[in-house]
Amino acid sequence: MPRRPRIATGGIVYHVLNRGVGRMNIFDKPGDYEAFEKVLVETHARFRCQILSYCLMPNHWHLLLLPRADGELSEFMRLLTVTHTQRWHAHRQSAGTGPVYQGRFKSFPVQTDEHFLTVARYVERNALRAGLVERAEDWRWCSLTQRRATTTKLGNIMSPWPVSPPRNWRRIVNRAQSAAELEDVRCSVQRGRPFGSKRWQIRTADRLSIAQSLRPMGRPRKRETP
Repeated sequence: MPRRPRIATGGIVYHVLNRGVGRMNIFDKPGDYEAFEKVLVETHARFRCQILSYCLMPNHWHLLLLPRADGELSEFMRLLTVTHTQRWHAHRQSAGTGPVYQGRFKSFPVQTDEHFLTVARYVERNALRAGLVERAEDWRWCSLTQRRATTTKLGNIMSPWPVSPPRNWRRIVNRAQSAAELEDVRCSVQRGRPFGSKRWQIRTADRLSIAQSLRPMGRPRKRETP
């Protein structure tokens, strides 16, 4: 059965995620993270899709992106993952041994209000949540650190947020998120469900033809025979 074309309208923020195939590590050493960041900078130079936030983890990564035009997100992600996969194999002399990523990237649209801040916080506290650091800002491979590093290429190309972060943003990122908040974000990750207010979810799902992402999971109940 052919894949449905992925619809990505420009002017909407998207949370994007991909993992190593079989959850294998994509990044084993600092040079691996740096190589991915280099590809991210090169891809941005080609498409200019706005990079708002990101976090690289040993076996997966998160991006918050704002494409300018319809279809730009897919083109950006295609170039990013294909280039990174080729260089990953070339560095390890493992060409022809199989894929690096588990498949196509997952994504969901994000409303640009407090919901954006919720997702940005989720992204930027990934390493802290995984127990890799004691403070979120100690993780080198994350926008929380890079946003202030204007001497780096990636720090220089990161775009301002569509929502102003609170002045105590780092403190907020280091504060634990509730179980309900985490569940809401993870549900959007798994189902591609728009993350925002109920009205915005419905309107955006209709606009992007992803109304099925709002439906309850599982098979519909069978009606009882009268």
